Amino acid sequence: MALKHDWTKEEILEIYNKPFMELLYEAATIHREHHDPNTVQVSTLLSIKTGGCPEDCGYCPQAARYHTDLEGNDLMSVNQVKAQALRAKASGSSRVCMGAAWRNVKDGEEFDNVLEMVRTINKLDMEVCCTLGMLTENQAERLAEAGLYAYNHNLDSSEEYYKEVISTRGYQDRLDTIGNVRKTNVTVCSGGIIGMGESEADRAGMLVALSTLNPQPESVPINALVPVEGTPLAEQQQVPIWDMIKMVATTRIVMPETQVRLSAGRTQMSREGQAMCFFAGANSIFAGDKLLTTPNPDVSEDMEMFKMLGLNPQKAFEKKSQPESVAAENSQFQSQGEKPKWSRPAHKIDRNLEAQQKAKTKA
Repeated sequence: MALKHDWTKEEILEIYNKPFMELLYEAATIHREHHDPNTVQVSTLLSIKTGGCPEDCGYCPQAARYHTDLEGNDLMSVNQVKAQALRAKASGSSRVCMGAAWRNVKDGEEFDNVLEMVRTINKLDMEVCCTLGMLTENQAERLAEAGLYAYNHNLDSSEEYYKEVISTRGYQDRLDTIGNVRKTNVTVCSGGIIGMGESEADRAGMLVALSTLNPQPESVPINALVPVEGTPLAEQQQVPIWDMIKMVATTRIVMPETQVRLSAGRTQMSREGQAMCFFAGANSIFAGDKLLTTPNPDVSEDMEMFKMLGLNPQKAFEKKSQPESVAAENSQFQSQGEKPKWSRPAHKIDRNLEAQQKAKTKA
């Protein structure tokens, strides 16, 4: 079946509010149709320029206007970033995400250095993701030419609630940046945060905004707010684990082929809670003791959890999400005119077969 791009808020709310066990079962079933349920990508998030941001995002300790005792730093050197990337790869990460506390990218020496960082990590056979603020079409093209694999630009919440959290940048500004990235071959990573005081309808509204993009984002991070003293959202209550599981499950149902990233807030989640998120469709985590500026579980803890759950880290640039044995079996079914047994949708397999046939014809 083709992906659905016309989800409504009412439809998504109906999914979100299903009886918990039914929601979990449906999400897990869809997850297994499109992904290997025992494979989870491990990514490392690196703050290459910390603090001093002119924005007023209510959740962010990097905003210059808030007093959070955050220790800022200027842009890291290419060698520093390479050293961090090598450590990340050695610990099992297949993707490095570089974040800079900028409102928007400015052409010049700093951006040239970021482009060199992208080239350097790309040579390590790792996926490279950046989150640098707003991008022009030309800047997105330059990142693509440098070998960028993904660009992260979160919508954060629904369009209606967004203005309650941020006033220095509009919702359309974020959509425009995603549009500029889409004009290149760089994949899109865009999600949001729950626990900022939004309603369930706002959570559904965010998923409407993401799922109606065509194509849908290749990655959707689901973050739980980590309240930081000194920010406007410092007094928010911790998000219940059930809300995170429901949000992951709903995202998986609405965007079946997307990589759902279990992001900020994992230090407050038990291993059992994280396991239920994986079962519900999350297939990526961020490793390392920090997510830009907020706490995160240690890599060794995550690897111990993976071993306990029988999870395998995803390799870099792994396009197919199914095990080799299943891929071969499905190919056999397809050649016999039968419906594939498991994994990727038939229409994707059809396109792959068509491409193979064209390649053989040219040969």
